[in-house]
Amino acid sequence: MRYALTEHARDAMQKRGIHAEWLQRALAAPDRCVPDQVDADLEHRLAVIPEFGNRVLRVIVNTRVVPQRVITLFFDCRMRGRL
Repeated sequence: MRYALTEHARDAMQKRGIHAEWLQRALAAPDRCVPDQVDADLEHRLAVIPEFGNRVLRVIVNTRVVPQRVITLFFDCRMRGRL
């Protein structure tokens, strides 16, 4: 899957220790997709990362541009154990 990262997303990956493989998994085969409540161009893709203690990675992506643009990504502690 082709995608682009914003500078913020690149920084977030580095600072939060998020592996590119986990990002690609969340983009290609998320466990859940949720439309953003404010911006219709954005979608939240959530994926359980078993090798990181089953934490949930939330990736916010702009789906209306080509290639899709990853805005930000983080481990969502509110979703732990809910997927």
